[in-house]
Amino acid sequence: MAATLHLDAWHDVFVMIGASAGSLVGLLFIVMSLHLDRIASRDDANTRLTIEGGRNNTYHLLTVLVEAVCVLAPQPPLWLGLELIAINLYGVRLPLQITARYLRQRVTISERGGFPTAVIVTVIFAYLLGMGGGAAILGGQDWAIYAVAVSCVIKLVRTALTAWMLLFGMMRAEAAKSGG
Repeated sequence: MAATLHLDAWHDVFVMIGASAGSLVGLLFIVMSLHLDRIASRDDANTRLTIEGGRNNTYHLLTVLVEAVCVLAPQPPLWLGLELIAINLYGVRLPLQITARYLRQRVTISERGGFPTAVIVTVIFAYLLGMGGGAAILGGQDWAIYAVAVSCVIKLVRTALTAWMLLFGMMRAEAAKSGG
């Protein structure tokens, strides 16, 4: 059974998703560049997590941008499904690496002042949803493109929220270290 993806009906959605991701990549570079000296001047787990989190945010946004390009490119559903699985498989390794490196360290980056578990779980879920959407395209499921779109939107929103969390988490960690 061939998937009835109706990609032309999703064109504007994925143009918006891709444009949003590209714009946020640019903003993230600017913000990180403006604060690089302050971030680089410290060498603790919070600082390393902030740097890696910022880098991973960039990768998450680039993943969304590439997914949008794949959906918008004229190609057979087989290729699209395989590309989406591969892209999301590549992306899911990022939160898993952060977890392996920092779960047992004393970090105070999250909104609660500890390890950012909710962030990690949300990002992993988004990548699994994207992989599921790719697999559903291969399986000929009509709903597949919905899963891909929701996955991209979750990654966009979570990345924006994570950028704020990292900024304020770093400020909180800096204040705690200086005793204020």
